[in-house]
Amino acid sequence: MSHIKSQVLRVAAYGIIRREHEILLCRLSPELERHGGRWTLPGGGLDFGEHPEAGMIREVKEETGFSVASSTLLGVHAFTRDLPDEAFQSIQIIYTATILGGSLTYELAGTTDKCEWHPLAAVAQLPTVELVDVALAMLSPNKS
Repeated sequence: MSHIKSQVLRVAAYGIIRREHEILLCRLSPELERHGGRWTLPGGGLDFGEHPEAGMIREVKEETGFSVASSTLLGVHAFTRDLPDEAFQSIQIIYTATILGGSLTYELAGTTDKCEWHPLAAVAQLPTVELVDVALAMLSPNKS
């Protein structure tokens, strides 16, 4: 008898938040089994029935303390992974976002443990998840 894998679909929304020549990134909690300690965009999984833009705004507030508004729907990145016990698909919706208010704080007991501003020129030297490279490539034709 063959083993039937579960199928997992994760839909998430993220914000690219910049100030001058810096980008705001959040570090995934070191205790996470996969990608712990790597930097990612602020954002995360959508709640059932939640619009992606509203999910990005909620997740950014939870992870960074900043209230934001989306500026542009930048693009969508999707991938699948064939893991031992599951087939995993991720759909990542990427927005550019503008800070409306708040102050930088860290998420407590979440998937991220800190957020920091990083010079765009230094991002390539950071341990990041693929999403960061994908988003920056989407953004590059629009750089100011």
